[in-house]
Amino acid sequence: MRKTSFAISFAAIIALFFMWGFITCMNDILIPQLKEMFHLSRAGSMFVEFCFFGAYFVGSLIYFIVSVVSGDPINRIGYKKGIVSGLLLSAVGCLLFYPASILMLYPLFLAGLFIIGLGVTILQIAANPYVTILGAPEGASGRLNLSQAFNSLGTVLAPMLGGLLLAKLGDAAHIHIPYLIFCGMFLLVALVIVLVPLPYFQNEEKIERGGSALKDPTLLLGIAAIFCYVGAEVSVGSSFISCAKELIPSMSEQEQSARNYLAFYWGGLMIGRFLGSLSLIQYRNSFFKYGLMTVVALLTFGVLMGINYILHPDTFVPKDMLPYLLFIGLNILAFMVGRSQSMRIIGIFAGVNIIFLVAAMAVSGYSTLWFLVGTGLFNSVMWANIFSGAIANLGKYKSQGSSLLVMAILGGAILPQIQAWVADLLGGYHYSFFIPVLAYSYLIFFGFKAHKLAGN
Repeated sequence: MRKTSFAISFAAIIALFFMWGFITCMNDILIPQLKEMFHLSRAGSMFVEFCFFGAYFVGSLIYFIVSVVSGDPINRIGYKKGIVSGLLLSAVGCLLFYPASILMLYPLFLAGLFIIGLGVTILQIAANPYVTILGAPEGASGRLNLSQAFNSLGTVLAPMLGGLLLAKLGDAAHIHIPYLIFCGMFLLVALVIVLVPLPYFQNEEKIERGGSALKDPTLLLGIAAIFCYVGAEVSVGSSFISCAKELIPSMSEQEQSARNYLAFYWGGLMIGRFLGSLSLIQYRNSFFKYGLMTVVALLTFGVLMGINYILHPDTFVPKDMLPYLLFIGLNILAFMVGRSQSMRIIGIFAGVNIIFLVAAMAVSGYSTLWFLVGTGLFNSVMWANIFSGAIANLGKYKSQGSSLLVMAILGGAILPQIQAWVADLLGGYHYSFFIPVLAYSYLIFFGFKAHKLAGN
């Protein structure tokens, strides 16, 4: 197929990554709102993440069982129909927020989140491997990093736009309104996907009954790595606002200030993913490569600053965000040390995040917030590098392996819940970040072990 056709298809898929990034990060806004509405404990409010990310496990488990018993569903119906199915299911989940808000039923909110999670699960299973095969194999990780960068744009805009919309509404009881907007957006994107001529891929190799991707050792390691990575990332993001309000009294009165910092946590994933995509391109010399990465990082940082200031001129002070430049510098240095070797970079980035989280627990106030924000930059390429590396050698089992990796997103349900229980016991989130430290410890092992298995 022509390159222009691939480009159009890739642009359509990027829209999906943006959408599920936005809806996922809205959970960070939703948690404190529902906690206040229903007078919940920290652990009780974290059922938002438990239901949303628990849906990944349930949906992926069903998909895996079906694929083993009767063949790969996505391979049978095609990627386009799989993607449209996920979008429609997510729209239904968003629609449930209306009766949940009117009736003030917390379980109904959780049911809506679970259904949204099921829809996003199907999108993840279909879209992630689709990006890896939509072009040359050697560029798979780079394309996935670029797609994930736009996923991160959604996670950046969610705290900004979601927080702004809730502030305008002025009443947590109207929290269904953003989700009705999302419902319309999911339906619109579904229509676009139907109309766009996506390339059709089908693996002609027959998958034997009972055949399994689990025979691949890198996939097995990758499943645990996805569990730990997503769990650690979501733990920091979902507890960020509550932790900020506990440590800094002024943020309890002006929650938008905490959301501004949270936007840069998620913004770090976007910056790092753009850099990850650039780092895998072949350049004539290293000076040009890292110079370009620096320029792109600074431009993206400038865009984040501008958007924050335009949306929240009363609470956002640009000069307060200048320390972020230090983390960008460290991130580029870590890419240099990793030498564009994707598995090696995972181990290095995980080690940096352990240092940041230990430092966050050792200090207090704004210093803690900054170390938490910094981890976003080093979470950036984790998903793409783990995912593309884990399914690289699966052949006819690619979609089956994808479902197993998406199943491991269960870490986003389990680890934040454990951290919330620990925080309830300790009387606050400040010292509970040793939970994601444990997860990053495994990622150090995975990065260097997978690096050896790949022989690079």
